[in-house]
Amino acid sequence: MTIFIVILLLCLLIFICVLAGAGMALKRKISLVISVLFLLISVSVIIAIAYVQIHQEQAISPGPKYGIVLDAGSSRTTVYVYQWPAEKENNTGVVSQTNKCNVNGLGISSYAAEPEKAAENIDNCMKKVKDTIPHNQQNSTPAYLGATAGMRLLRLKNESAAQGVLASIENYFQTQPFDFRGAHIITGQEEGVYGWITVNYLLGNFLEKNIWSTWVHPDGAETTGALDLGGASTQISFIPEKSEQNPNNTLEVTLYGYKYNVYTHSFQCYGRDESEKRLLASLAQGIRGQAFVDNPCYPRNYKLNLTMNYIFGSLCSAKFRPANYNPDQFVRFKGTGDPDQCLHRVSTLFNFTACHGEQDCSFDGVYQPNVKGKFSAFSGFYYTANALNLTGHFSLEEFNSSMSSFCSQDWNKFDEKYARSYCFSANYIYYLLVHGYKFDSESWPQIQFQKEVGNSSIAWSLGYMLNLTNMIPAERPLILLPLRPTVFAGLLFLFATISLLCLIFLVVLLIRAC
Repeated sequence: MTIFIVILLLCLLIFICVLAGAGMALKRKISLVISVLFLLISVSVIIAIAYVQIHQEQAISPGPKYGIVLDAGSSRTTVYVYQWPAEKENNTGVVSQTNKCNVNGLGISSYAAEPEKAAENIDNCMKKVKDTIPHNQQNSTPAYLGATAGMRLLRLKNESAAQGVLASIENYFQTQPFDFRGAHIITGQEEGVYGWITVNYLLGNFLEKNIWSTWVHPDGAETTGALDLGGASTQISFIPEKSEQNPNNTLEVTLYGYKYNVYTHSFQCYGRDESEKRLLASLAQGIRGQAFVDNPCYPRNYKLNLTMNYIFGSLCSAKFRPANYNPDQFVRFKGTGDPDQCLHRVSTLFNFTACHGEQDCSFDGVYQPNVKGKFSAFSGFYYTANALNLTGHFSLEEFNSSMSSFCSQDWNKFDEKYARSYCFSANYIYYLLVHGYKFDSESWPQIQFQKEVGNSSIAWSLGYMLNLTNMIPAERPLILLPLRPTVFAGLLFLFATISLLCLIFLVVLLIRAC
């Protein structure tokens, strides 16, 4: 650039000399003037296009990246599609949910005898996923399947059957265009901490936009605890006052450049479905040919026939299995709608004696620091509260009143098949939260019962995706130049050649003039 400026100044000097020259012929003067003008124009154009090319470039985002997570729960599988900017923020993507699809059928652990069906049921949702993600990005889109407590129980009961189900899903994804990263059974602690990440991410406790629309860490933001109630397990996760009290129950999480020490514990067999099976098993273990087994947690006059395999077949309820166990034999239950007796029966599902009176113990001898701050209760917690016409924040007194009223109703008041279990679920949640986790009338209103924030579902899968984006390389923004490199090079060559020819011509004319 400096060379062209020098040439420009030289041209101006020559131009002035030419105009001042008295002895030079008019024709030669005209040729010199035209050459100088062409040289000036050429040099000016070169300077102009070089300036525009250097200073008018634009940084263009490489666009969104996509990720797929299959939440293979004990009762059903849900497929989530997430997206985030490719350049990311402090090594973690700003992730949003773009699609959700509930897979038809039961959870994948139910297909132990027919593992190929676990993959077949996923196919309809995966077709919708293909319509969501651009075709040219499907090959680079990572897909993960995380199986939770249902598969953890199946692995304990029959490891080869569990591996068969996972292998069937992996074989299915070999036929799909996505970058499948494997089907894995996640631990209870991972499930708990991923749920905690999801809650706090959606509530804006990790990132917020400032007045300049830049993502920043919120100043002095408090985190929110997570309460997750699934079908086979339940999780509690939060940051206690002193995270170093028991490092065995604490996981370190790094997100957006900050570290968090999260207490988390998962209780196997304490999910809603498995807990109800344990209740039914405790009621039916001493049957001796009676017509019906009374269930105080079912609505009055509700009748239901269940096989012994359903009641006693799970590892969670196997200890109640009677001597005359016949997996195909039916047990008939009849609801009595007795709230007090239901609560008493639910209390027997928890082992508090293992805590030996220790205050920093929940049940089953599990260490737990005192609950602190706000909590989000989702999954089974939300659906049960919603059945009692309660959502968001409400008092413990309101919950107990609604529970008592609900549990005293006759079956003919209900028109939903799942309503039979909501009385049990409500009593179970009460006992778990109050006597297990030790929420009281003051801390209970700090719990918000919710299933989503904005358009995003609260589930461990979003936290899983956020954590995984730490391991997915960021992409640099694309640089958009005003001129394509070939056009820029061509113009530069053209006007440089013109300038050189004009300069040579000027030198020749000046030599002849001398």
